[in-house]
Amino acid sequence: METLNKDAQKEIGQFVADDFRTAAVFSKYKIDFCCNGNRTVEEACDKKGIDSNMLVDELNEVLKSGTNESIDYKSWPLDLLAEYIEKKHHRYVEEKIPVLRQFLDKLCRVHGERHPELFKINDLFTASAGELASHMKKEELILFPFVKRMVNATIKNEAIQSPQFGTVENPIAMMKHEHDTEGERYREIAELTNNYNPPADACNTYKVTYAMLDEFEKDLHLHIHLENNILFPKAVKLEQQFV
Repeated sequence: METLNKDAQKEIGQFVADDFRTAAVFSKYKIDFCCNGNRTVEEACDKKGIDSNMLVDELNEVLKSGTNESIDYKSWPLDLLAEYIEKKHHRYVEEKIPVLRQFLDKLCRVHGERHPELFKINDLFTASAGELASHMKKEELILFPFVKRMVNATIKNEAIQSPQFGTVENPIAMMKHEHDTEGERYREIAELTNNYNPPADACNTYKVTYAMLDEFEKDLHLHIHLENNILFPKAVKLEQQFV
């Protein structure tokens, strides 16, 4: 029982950072592990009315099941992680957005009369597309280059010039706030799409669009998790070495 209580006091983001396979358990119970990963398991369970001991049991089953073949992002150098997020997740977002917007526009034209929720889904995704484009540019032009400069300065044992934004915690706070906004937006999209389950009269485009939205949200969850729970805390810690 002591172990269970101790695990229940562990932050969700830490569970997922240690072993990404645990994300499936949190997703099963609709517990946000990326934007709200700083809550303890117990806090999240209390809010959802879930038995925390039962959830911890499931987490431990996942942790004990075979070898962890998921990628150990925590062990990566920070500059590599920043580069990976940009090349993998930012490019994914940029590639999928035009396709999804085209499909959603078509669904609104063809099925909007019978399924008016499609217009709201389309509005939410369009807003997300614009916000994500701006968000990713800020990371690519401001935050990530500074993270890379810090890593390089550490390797060369050099001092680093103070950035215009003061401390790395300032852009990080802005990025985390924007992550929270997106997290809330996709919770609403998931609700409107019945957790991405198309209606009985759905055509193939309808089914493909919902499947793509589901995949898009899952990718965004991993994307935000890598930043909120791994990259950002490590960047703050690294900057303290230069103070």
